[in-house]
Amino acid sequence: MATNPAQRHRFEARVDTLMQRLDRFWQRVTEGMQLSELWSQFRTDARSSYQLYSKDVDATRVAGVSRRKHFFGVVVQYFWAILEKLTPARRVLLLVALVLVFMPSGTVTWGSDSGRETVSLDLHFYGGLLMLLLLILEVGDRVVMKRDLQIAKEIQTWLLPATPPQVPGLEIAFATRPANTVAGDYYDVFPRPGAGASGGTFLIAIADVAGKSIPAAMLMATFQASLRTLSSIPGSLTELAGRMNRYACSNSQNGRRFTTAFIAEYDPASRSLSYINAGHNNPMLRRKSGAIERLAVGGMPLGILEDAPYESASVSLESGDWLVIFTDGVVEAENKAQDEYGEQRLITMLHSGVALTSAALLNALMLDLDRFVGGAPQHDDVTCMLLKAG
Repeated sequence: MATNPAQRHRFEARVDTLMQRLDRFWQRVTEGMQLSELWSQFRTDARSSYQLYSKDVDATRVAGVSRRKHFFGVVVQYFWAILEKLTPARRVLLLVALVLVFMPSGTVTWGSDSGRETVSLDLHFYGGLLMLLLLILEVGDRVVMKRDLQIAKEIQTWLLPATPPQVPGLEIAFATRPANTVAGDYYDVFPRPGAGASGGTFLIAIADVAGKSIPAAMLMATFQASLRTLSSIPGSLTELAGRMNRYACSNSQNGRRFTTAFIAEYDPASRSLSYINAGHNNPMLRRKSGAIERLAVGGMPLGILEDAPYESASVSLESGDWLVIFTDGVVEAENKAQDEYGEQRLITMLHSGVALTSAALLNALMLDLDRFVGGAPQHDDVTCMLLKAG
């Protein structure tokens, strides 16, 4: 039946309004992300969940066990790995929901003897309802945890320097990327009053706490507080490392939560850099001539052995020299083929960017790291500091 122009206009207006509402709904649900981004996020979440549950599963097939029996055994292990992550009350709720959902007959009917009054219950529906309730409870926990993590991230950001300080004779740049919301990597540059022959020196530090996320972030905060406090006590760099190690041993859970660290003290007057490498990745010192030196003198990571000895070494920084200090998250970053970024690529970037400022070279380095990794997940915190002697 034909419609007049007014009716057609009203119909088109309703369709347009509906499409606008659907578009707003979709934008709210996806937060403006494209389908490719949503799929990538889903794959990342699925991979993280698999890693969470699979660490409690032994998928090794025992000799003599059939494939079918082995498969069902692994499925049972995964089921228990999921179930044990819930509280006891929620475990019961999940089991009841699964029983109702997978019952052969999903409807129960009963009534009076006369058959005139009957009541029917769709058990599949109520099983799904219980699962929805369980999902709501788990999402509630996740929201609370996300809020707490955000607060922890803000505190950690406050603990770390936002911009490098002005150090005579040095141009400094640093960057960090946590693998999770919060990180176990630490970096800092701050003055150490009263140390050095000429009055004031600067302490330069990068540290990597074993582990990731909240536990590592908490120990990182204690490392920051102890370094700031203990560095104000007069003494040599080796004495400072010894004090740091003794303090770390009291918080390392018998060495399980150790910390690798590179701690250096720079004297602007003499352009001398004294350092201790406590089990950390060896920083690279590129001389103006192009020669690469590795700063490896020091000792074992902090927090393993209370009376561990530490020794220091010194280098002189001349104009045109570069110092790169980094955590293992940089050189061990993997692409989708599980190839590591490696130290050679880092050295190549250092050679190619000697004419740049420290900030520009650091930006180029992080971009090169992004290109290499591509869409592969980040497994470890990434922290890098560049110092250019002027």
